Amino acid sequence: MTNVPVRNTPGRVAGGVLDPDLGQLTMAERVARGKEARAEVPRESHAVFDPPADRPDPVAQLEQQAESRVPELVPIRYGRMLVSPFAYFRGAALPMASDLADTPCTGLVVQACGDAHLSNFGIFASPERKFLFDVNDFDETLPGPWEWDVKRLAASLEVAGRGNGFSRKERRRIVTSSTRMYRETMRTFASMNNIDVWYARVDLDLVEQMFSPRMAAKDRKVVARNLAKARTRDSMQAFSKLCGVVDGQTRFIADPPLVMPVSHLRPEERDELGFEAHLDEMLARYGGTLNGAHRILFRRYQLVDLARKVVGVGSVGTRCWIFLFTSRDGSEPLLLQVKEAQPSVLAAYAGPSKYDNQGQRVVEGQWLIQPVSDIFLGWQRSAPARDGRTHDFYVRQLRDWKFSLDTDRMRPSGMEIYGELCAWTLARSHARSGDPVAIAAYLGGSDVFDQAIAQFASTYADQTERDHQALATAAATGRVIAQRGL
Repeated sequence: MTNVPVRNTPGRVAGGVLDPDLGQLTMAERVARGKEARAEVPRESHAVFDPPADRPDPVAQLEQQAESRVPELVPIRYGRMLVSPFAYFRGAALPMASDLADTPCTGLVVQACGDAHLSNFGIFASPERKFLFDVNDFDETLPGPWEWDVKRLAASLEVAGRGNGFSRKERRRIVTSSTRMYRETMRTFASMNNIDVWYARVDLDLVEQMFSPRMAAKDRKVVARNLAKARTRDSMQAFSKLCGVVDGQTRFIADPPLVMPVSHLRPEERDELGFEAHLDEMLARYGGTLNGAHRILFRRYQLVDLARKVVGVGSVGTRCWIFLFTSRDGSEPLLLQVKEAQPSVLAAYAGPSKYDNQGQRVVEGQWLIQPVSDIFLGWQRSAPARDGRTHDFYVRQLRDWKFSLDTDRMRPSGMEIYGELCAWTLARSHARSGDPVAIAAYLGGSDVFDQAIAQFASTYADQTERDHQALATAAATGRVIAQRGL
């Protein structure tokens, strides 16, 4: 069927490599691959989530992740995850990856997002300054089974719907609608030319065409407000919030522990990136990962300050820096985020990345998934610190018209539309990197897969609530330290 091992029984690892010979197959052969996968892994089998008796302790998995993170920031991560089951879900990509490895697998591989929950989709600006909707988090991207992304998205909709107080019937409709959208979109892409799939994107005109007729007037006003807010979330807005004048110079303003200018850090913390001896060399290497035109643009700025910053939920504790550049005359700021990239949570189950630098893994994956990307997207590796360790990073602009919708305030109809939009986007990203013909043949024209995923999502949401309670118990007993409110 494929050169990728198929896992359809618990306990076998699914190797994940993109098929280099896809262009050599006929349409009939690709359809046959999908139907063969369906015979080996029936669509209704995806409904099952039956963790083994020796399922790994999710709190222990989080503690294991914490070993490679900044120790004083880990309690912030736990505190943020304890806010709600959905907040826990957002930070628990590793436990879910472990769980997904024990579910049926078709063996059809794509460039997986790896963490495709509904808050990891959003609005951003293209280089042409046009609003697009897409996946906006790639920390865990890796070649892997397409259905793992679908299951994570579906489970996130179920967990979020419970948090919003939606009824069982409303949640079921939301999840089945999103999965149906994924299935039908994949079937559409299977009928398109490769180049047309590659150029497909969701701009706001398409969103309006696809979904606006189904929106109530109130929902359309919410979308309009969110777009207006997104237009304010650019580098200048971040600059005004994060920076000020210190001793007559433009610098980052300390907001401990969330924002720590380099001047406020201990020597060993400063040494993580080799500030004193290697920073110029690192920036030059990063510039070398940009394309030629963007490299020329980057050279028009000079570094004036940097700070460590706490971000996200699942990423808290990884090393994240923000760099302040200005034009030579000091009139034009440029803010870049330099975020640590550790091995993907999928790596233990879908195979390690082919890239030695984990920052390159993230960037190459983003280039493959997204139709357009930030012009300053690149990667680097730190110089060895005093302990001899290096760290990999990827680089992007900070807040370039980037905005995620507030799912906590969505009504059922709004979340249904939003889930469909996320599913359309996910199908597009999978069609770019995988075989849409084989996946569409596997999915078929009925709702068998849709209903199976809805059942999986409900069962996995139950598990998420238990795991969230386990983390709460660990915090209450002192096993982990959780710092709330940050």
